[in-house]
Amino acid sequence: MKRLGQFKEIWVVDFEYRCPDGCLPIVHCMVAREVRSQQVFRISADELHDLRSAPFDTNAKSLFVAYYSAAEFVCFLELGWELPVNTLDLYVEFRRLLAGHKTEQRFSLPHALCYFNLSQHLPAAKEEWRQIAIRGGPFTTDESKGLLDYCQEDVDATTLLLKAMKNHFRFPYCLIRGRYMWSVALMERQGIPIDLEMLELLRNNWDCIREQLIERVDQSGVYSEGSFSQKRFEAFLAEQQIPWPRLPSGRLALDDNTFRQQARSHPTSIAKYHELRTALSKLKLSRLAVGEDGRNRTLLSPFRSTTSRNQPSNAKFIFGPSTWIRGLIKPAPGKFITYIDWSQQELGIAAALSGDPNMKDAYRSGDPYLRFAQMANAVPSNATKESHPGPRAAYKVCMLAVQYGMGAQSLASQLGKPLYEANRLLRAHKDTFPQYWEWNQRIMDTGFAQGRLETVFDWSRAVLQDSKPASVGNFPVQGNGAEMLRIAIMLMHEKGLEVSAPIHDAVLIEGPIDREVECVDLAQNCMCKASEIILNGFALGSDSKSVKTPNRYMDEERGMSFWNEIMSILKKPSYEIQTFT
Repeated sequence: MKRLGQFKEIWVVDFEYRCPDGCLPIVHCMVAREVRSQQVFRISADELHDLRSAPFDTNAKSLFVAYYSAAEFVCFLELGWELPVNTLDLYVEFRRLLAGHKTEQRFSLPHALCYFNLSQHLPAAKEEWRQIAIRGGPFTTDESKGLLDYCQEDVDATTLLLKAMKNHFRFPYCLIRGRYMWSVALMERQGIPIDLEMLELLRNNWDCIREQLIERVDQSGVYSEGSFSQKRFEAFLAEQQIPWPRLPSGRLALDDNTFRQQARSHPTSIAKYHELRTALSKLKLSRLAVGEDGRNRTLLSPFRSTTSRNQPSNAKFIFGPSTWIRGLIKPAPGKFITYIDWSQQELGIAAALSGDPNMKDAYRSGDPYLRFAQMANAVPSNATKESHPGPRAAYKVCMLAVQYGMGAQSLASQLGKPLYEANRLLRAHKDTFPQYWEWNQRIMDTGFAQGRLETVFDWSRAVLQDSKPASVGNFPVQGNGAEMLRIAIMLMHEKGLEVSAPIHDAVLIEGPIDREVECVDLAQNCMCKASEIILNGFALGSDSKSVKTPNRYMDEERGMSFWNEIMSILKKPSYEIQTFT
């Protein structure tokens, strides 16, 4: 445990608490053990609330160890305690260790213990005591003692896991990941402001809304008795002459990602069906996690994906698959909310990491898709988005398709063009950005040869012989994009900004109306700084969209028409659907 030796004290900590969906935690008890001295604190709820700070050192000389530390940090915040300076999260490091591996392995503490052959140390009667903790108090004397014992068993198990994993830690990167769990706890506590009145209206009238939506949107009879019919949808596609990707079995590919991509390519005919299908099949308004204070709070599930991005529950998170439902986001009186995302983040990362001068030039131009078309001599040098919308759109689809490893067939499907046209565009991309293609091939060769790829900040994924080349080639972009977002959010919290949520390559922030310009500028500076940190000085720009009370958030491109449709069913006046300023 050589690198752990730099710390004067190492505290392994666990809380038991109850946290109903959308609500703040109710803390039951805490156990903390110092690894070397074996000093133990067992503290019940009443005693915890009497303490103004943690009963152990949380300064730079100490190390805080936990399994999914964000859960502990939400308790720290609820108790008003200062968060630890240094955190080692064994859940995160276990995720890093197995990222990319095909495994049935789950990621709870018992599963981690089993992975390291420590199953004999699994806590006894865990489910029974977990249910008691979820139920909440008041507790009997025996239950209070039992919860403390249960909590201590988790601390003991985590201590054993710490020793088993000692050779898998790479300082200081694991401390940066641990520090991000601070931010996760702060965002989970902050939550997103929701229009409770509108939410209840939607919940109470959903059956009627559902029927009328099908009647209004489905003019082609794709739905049969309220259910999506693949056979009827296939007939609709044939009638509209819309090409659609198919599975090896010959059936239509109807996964959400394919639907989303097709909706972008055919916004007038497919987008409405994408929203309708998502709303009817996946959206459960009753499951959206909203507390009595009108804030959407749920576990953000950091580091859950292979590329280390957050993966909150689609059912509980307002930024799930149904874009129209985001119209429920509404700032409180006197507050603003702002959505900030990097401009063409993935392209910028690819340009910086590959070092391709033409791709860097395209990114810095402000319109990389038009610039690509100009470089390929498809449009004149003085062309604009308005003067040449068709070629720009085609070159945009090509540029994005390359980023996701699409071949000519998939590109042709996206474009709705013959295969030869897709091949022509791909050749143009290779001729225009040769250094990018060389870099991408080198990434895949290295990954398959070494069996592993890493981001700038050490997130790692295994590359297996049967790994999909497209996902391997795209890992540096996605993985470093995730790193960039984490750094940006940490910088924002250090500056005192209120970050409500991470959304893929974007953040949602809040603040008082009289500080809007200041807060947005500060947040965008943090995002720029984060890109420079990850990309060795290459700065990415960002875009912002703000809304102030009494207006509401809305994704104008994807969700607005569907929201308007629902509002017309409810006969709500126009002021209810004002959008970004």
